[in-house]
Amino acid sequence: MTENLVDKPYVREADFWEPVEGKPGYVRCNLCHKRCIIAPGKYGACGVRKNIGGKLYTMVYGLVSAAHMDPIEKKPLMHFYPGSSTFSIATVGCNFYCKFCQNWELSQSRLEQGLYGVYMSPEKVIEEAMSLGADGITYTYNEPTVFFEFMYDTAKLAKRHGLYNTMVTNGYMTPEAVRKLGGLMDAATVDLKGGGNKEFYRKIMGVWNPEPIYETILEMKKFGWFLEVTNLVVPEIGDKTEDIRKLARWIRDNLGEETPFHLLRFHPDYKLKNLPPTPIKTLEELAKIAMEEGLKHVYLGNLWGHRLENTYCPKCGYPVIERYGFYITAWRLEKGNKCPNCGYKLNIRGEFKGELRRPRFGFF
Repeated sequence: MTENLVDKPYVREADFWEPVEGKPGYVRCNLCHKRCIIAPGKYGACGVRKNIGGKLYTMVYGLVSAAHMDPIEKKPLMHFYPGSSTFSIATVGCNFYCKFCQNWELSQSRLEQGLYGVYMSPEKVIEEAMSLGADGITYTYNEPTVFFEFMYDTAKLAKRHGLYNTMVTNGYMTPEAVRKLGGLMDAATVDLKGGGNKEFYRKIMGVWNPEPIYETILEMKKFGWFLEVTNLVVPEIGDKTEDIRKLARWIRDNLGEETPFHLLRFHPDYKLKNLPPTPIKTLEELAKIAMEEGLKHVYLGNLWGHRLENTYCPKCGYPVIERYGFYITAWRLEKGNKCPNCGYKLNIRGEFKGELRRPRFGFF
């Protein structure tokens, strides 16, 4: 039975594990900061890495649960190859247990319906992406850390074919895993929730300590990944002003004042359907706090048509990019991503690629 399982194309020996001294047959997974100790025949917290015969295996190598062409702004990555298109892929599983997850069918499959998906080799992913005219690959929808081996092999091929690689991550990948990805990854959106509040992470997300996320972000920075930070603002339980102030200050001091920071509106889902959507006033107040702490590019997400979807020149305040949701409706930057009004060069990687879209509604 074990041999048959290991012979499946989506079952591969995992990276980042070691035997546990003094506990025969047990292994320790070192892929994420939970560093699970896994008994024979059992899974780690992510639900997709299994101890089979004293070795750790990934059960989702190429087991794709979702694949879709997206605008890069959907990630959201507002300052990375604006207007480009990315082929987004996911498996199932996650090392967090967020009660509000909007992709819970994928991330929480270990609790809901088990493993599922369609096998795609890295070669097939690249073939599909290029046939659709994608500019890059994004590892997203569920936590890409848990399908690290598949992401790594796909990212290598993507680079060979001139495609960029980006990931949307909760930031709990260990520094050693970041180092292996190294220069293969071009950009990452790091998703924090509840302002990084420890009690929020423990009670709502099943994560004992969010502090290692900051260590991982700094490791990503060392390799030159273009970084944008998001924070989901959950009303009543994850919207404290002091947490946003502290987070904004950390971003300013460690990543730079022009690092894009997105405050995302919560929508009721999964196990938190009892809470209302985040009030717009709350989001605007928190955005003001982030700006007071010195951040120059503060965005409001999941709020189509708001003025804080737009990009303003940090030096003169001129509106250089206007957006409606995931789509760019006005592009005023000159060559080199310079402000046409004062000449200031903005923190944007890559030139604008894509077509302008006309908004259906006015801005707030």
